[in-house]
Amino acid sequence: MTLAMVCLLPMLAQGKPNILIILADDLGYGDLSCYGAKDLKSPHLDTLMASGMRFDAFYANCPVCSPTRAALLSGTYPDLVGVPGVIRTSPQGNWGWLSPKAVLLPVPLKAAGYHTAIVGKWHLGLESPNTPNDRGFDFFKGFLCDMIDDYYKHRRHGINYFRENQKEIDPPGHATDLFSRWAVDYLNKRKDKKQPFFLYLAYNAPHTPIQPPPDWLAKVKAREKNIAEPRAKLVALIEHMDDGIGKVIATLKANGQYENTLIIFSSDNGGQLNVGARCGNHRGGKQDMYEGGLKVPTCAVWPGRILPGTRSHLAGLSMDFYPTACAVAGANVPSYVEGVNLLPTFLGKPQKLERDMIFVRR
Repeated sequence: MTLAMVCLLPMLAQGKPNILIILADDLGYGDLSCYGAKDLKSPHLDTLMASGMRFDAFYANCPVCSPTRAALLSGTYPDLVGVPGVIRTSPQGNWGWLSPKAVLLPVPLKAAGYHTAIVGKWHLGLESPNTPNDRGFDFFKGFLCDMIDDYYKHRRHGINYFRENQKEIDPPGHATDLFSRWAVDYLNKRKDKKQPFFLYLAYNAPHTPIQPPPDWLAKVKAREKNIAEPRAKLVALIEHMDDGIGKVIATLKANGQYENTLIIFSSDNGGQLNVGARCGNHRGGKQDMYEGGLKVPTCAVWPGRILPGTRSHLAGLSMDFYPTACAVAGANVPSYVEGVNLLPTFLGKPQKLERDMIFVRR
């Protein structure tokens, strides 16, 4: 591609919709009030779900973190791109290495004229050539590793993996607040740009450690008199994330970006049962090869295109977001992609999935 062509891409992309994918971390199928939680208030996600199409049978590609993230960003089964299990900070416990052959979603979107960004959790590599900037993102602000041992101190085994692009950073504050604020900052910077954006907002909430801000925990305990301590902490952490997502959506609306943005919300796997998560009436949870480990709350919102208040029972997978985003952006899809373009379903058209079964391995 010549320099002149690269310079022309933003102009050619004018008028295309923005794309925002929000991914929660370990959010159980029963841990939003709109999915049946009685002790939890999630007004912003409830409103988002009602503003578009809610999926009642959507599945993560794996019941643990890295493989689902690899599937979402590569458009295919995680085993095929080198990530059958969790990518860890130590070689002894590592279960994957993201293949250089995988063409991650920001690459075709950039070729279609998009500015591409990730805020939050990466979990697909700790160093070059597998950092977000190496793999196609124009902007990255978040952490590289699998988890942080403290939501305020931001370390993993004593090491700081927080980065702004390639630069190490050490910001103060609760990780959920940081990610929400950084997403808001990014949207504000894109406000007057004619070039469309793709923002992948990957929260680490409600992943362990279950560490909500004290005021949010106090609020839950005051409201839910008989709630157990572990459950109270998890509920508070989810409600805190919900509040942050509300701020992100409010920013889209205030900036005039909302009407031209496809918003997808999902989770990387089911909830962790031993910290109080609930996965609806399903068997198992995170790490389990059952519905509770794989079935995740999911919705798609696109004002004027996706009808509000609609429901789908289509059995989608995380890897389907890739070809769907490419279809919306008018981007080319690599030939290896196994995911299915769900845009017909989003738009209310009949769609039969081109697969008879799905494969999940852990």
